[in-house]
Amino acid sequence: MRNIFGKPRKPMTERPETAAPPEHAAKPAAHDLPSDGEGRDPLDPLTAASEAAAEHALRDARPEGGDELGRLRSELERARAESADLKDRWLRLNADMDNFRKRMARERLDLIQFAAENTVRNLLPVLDDMERAIANNAQATDLAAVKEGFHLIQTKLLHILGSQGVKPMADMLGKPFDVDRQEAVSKAPAPTPDQKGCVLEVLENGYTLHDKVIRYAKVLVGE
Repeated sequence: MRNIFGKPRKPMTERPETAAPPEHAAKPAAHDLPSDGEGRDPLDPLTAASEAAAEHALRDARPEGGDELGRLRSELERARAESADLKDRWLRLNADMDNFRKRMARERLDLIQFAAENTVRNLLPVLDDMERAIANNAQATDLAAVKEGFHLIQTKLLHILGSQGVKPMADMLGKPFDVDRQEAVSKAPAPTPDQKGCVLEVLENGYTLHDKVIRYAKVLVGE
């Protein structure tokens, strides 16, 4: 057949090099494809990207995890050391407090037992004077000297007691009865009306220690 230009038409046949392969052409077997050792196709871009990201994350996480574990162990050791130190300090303070309580109890007992030690020591010279006076009185013939001796001993004793804060009550005769400082042993008729309710006689003197009554004066009150 000829075309409109008078040239013969070419048969409609495809060139051998561009012909489509037949459908029954053999495909490469799966075992012939390259493999990564786990049966996955390394040419799959999604799989390759996922594996690379996982490996990168694993490499990054391992050192961080190790550092965190080391930090926790270090904090634990430090907490244990602090706990041991606090326990040791508590035991020491507890022992010191126990010793302090025992020392205070011992000092309090000593204070109670020996509170009057200073006063008694000061009174011993008065006792010596009394012994000498008794020895001299056995051979004394001068009554005035004996009286003077006793008067000196009394003055010395009052001076020692006064240095310790002990003072006798004075100026009670003829004054109104004071219930806070005196004790009425008995009553007697008052010589004059103005002496009713007043002290007529001091039977036993009273004493104060730093203005505190340590012994009430025993008196006779008029009525």
